[in-house]
Amino acid sequence: MIERKPPIVTGQCAEVLGLIRQHQPILSFVLTADHAIPETAARVHNLRAMGFNIVTTILPEVEFRGVIRRNAALYSLGSPEWPRPGFFEENGSDDAD
Repeated sequence: MIERKPPIVTGQCAEVLGLIRQHQPILSFVLTADHAIPETAARVHNLRAMGFNIVTTILPEVEFRGVIRRNAALYSLGSPEWPRPGFFEENGSDDAD
């Protein structure tokens, strides 16, 4: 059996992953406004492509800094954190010769 390890994550993806781990669940607005990550959804997309099990819940309304915001993304990590269920099946097996 091949031992699989999570990929090395760097840059803003690493920052987003660390913040989700630390604060989960965390609002997209917090990542964007408080941590200066302008393309939060793109970083989450990149992390999912690497196999991380990031769960997005869309909240119909949240209050952020005194303003009601609609359809806000709330990010958390599923279990297992990596690989997300079905990741290796979707991306093909790396068992080839």
